[in-house]
Amino acid sequence: MSISFYKKGRFFCTLKTEKRAEPKVDSIDFSDSPLEETITPFPYEGKSDDVIVLPYTSGTTGLPKGCIHTNETVQANVVSASYWLNTTSDAVHLTTLPLFHVTGMVHSMHAPIFTGSAMVILTRWNREHAVQFIQDYKCTHWINISTMVIDFLANPKLREYDLSSLSVIAGGGAPLPEAVGEKLFEATGLKFVEGYGLSETISHTHFNPPDRPKLQCLGVPAFEVDARIIDPVTLKELGVGEVGEIVVNGPQVFKGYYNQPEETEQAFVELDGKKFFRTGDIGRVDEEGYFFIVDRVKRMINASGFKVWPTEVESILYKHPAIQQACVVGVPYPKRGETVKAFVILNDDYVGKVTEEEIIEWSKGQMAAYKYPRIIEFRKTLPTTASGKILWRQLQEEEWKMKAK
Repeated sequence: MSISFYKKGRFFCTLKTEKRAEPKVDSIDFSDSPLEETITPFPYEGKSDDVIVLPYTSGTTGLPKGCIHTNETVQANVVSASYWLNTTSDAVHLTTLPLFHVTGMVHSMHAPIFTGSAMVILTRWNREHAVQFIQDYKCTHWINISTMVIDFLANPKLREYDLSSLSVIAGGGAPLPEAVGEKLFEATGLKFVEGYGLSETISHTHFNPPDRPKLQCLGVPAFEVDARIIDPVTLKELGVGEVGEIVVNGPQVFKGYYNQPEETEQAFVELDGKKFFRTGDIGRVDEEGYFFIVDRVKRMINASGFKVWPTEVESILYKHPAIQQACVVGVPYPKRGETVKAFVILNDDYVGKVTEEEIIEWSKGQMAAYKYPRIIEFRKTLPTTASGKILWRQLQEEEWKMKAK
């Protein structure tokens, strides 16, 4: 079977396929196509401030909002991503993130196109296919999200494959627990290069230096980015090691939320005559200028007046050999107001061999008394967004609704 494609009434190419249960493209015939003609391209008439994409926030902390991005904001990160990760035309990108997700869009599509490098695309995440493609196509760059790395490392056949072609494994979207980063280094010899950003910043505002990354760290501000830590109430700028809200000013910051002027106004604050975007993330900066995230403001658990940050508890839980994935939420509790609950997916080898009580007892020796999970629930899967982020809010709301009945 063959399918011919036309553009503006002119023949472009023919797609030849075999007739079978799962159609397979055998060849593309470009004979008599525009590639063989002398065609003068139209002059590009776009401007830097033209609106070109409207990615929506993931909705993990509230209703999704459309983020207005222009040629300028997108190009700022496409160029910086290409240079920061030393991408050349020889690179082969394993594309596993959805291309509607800002990290996938910028790092796994725009950057390869900008540098003229190859893309090996998975239409759905599959750890067996991912490792097979790395070996078969000699992939050099893999940009991902932490949930993919966790599942990738849980593959019992991982060590049977040749992963030596990989030179960069990087990602963002959610913090990668330190224990997972250490396992990744043992398996591949590569340190995870974590970045940080949001839909509002069309992917990254921070990146770890590839030759000196720190684990469970957002990295340093990207090109032309001014990032600071402020008190979320007084807006006073804080110093090294002090915990506050991360705010950013840079060329990649969006122009506002689509049709939501009030939300847009609340999202920015002026410091020293510059407009900074309020990320809503709580973090700190160390003496070397590396930024670290503590958690989302909205995720904080108030347990008997003590602040518990779920990301910190999760990062410790990942050190337990039985735990493949974990999500920590606050649930109603009569005496403490809220208490800490962890939803856990066990590694296959530990299913039926470890109990909830054993993990709670182990946790007591790993963290402060007010932080360790009082409740553990084993699950086979956790709800996620289309881009792979765990929907912690959904889990938390389920708990509060059950307690209200």
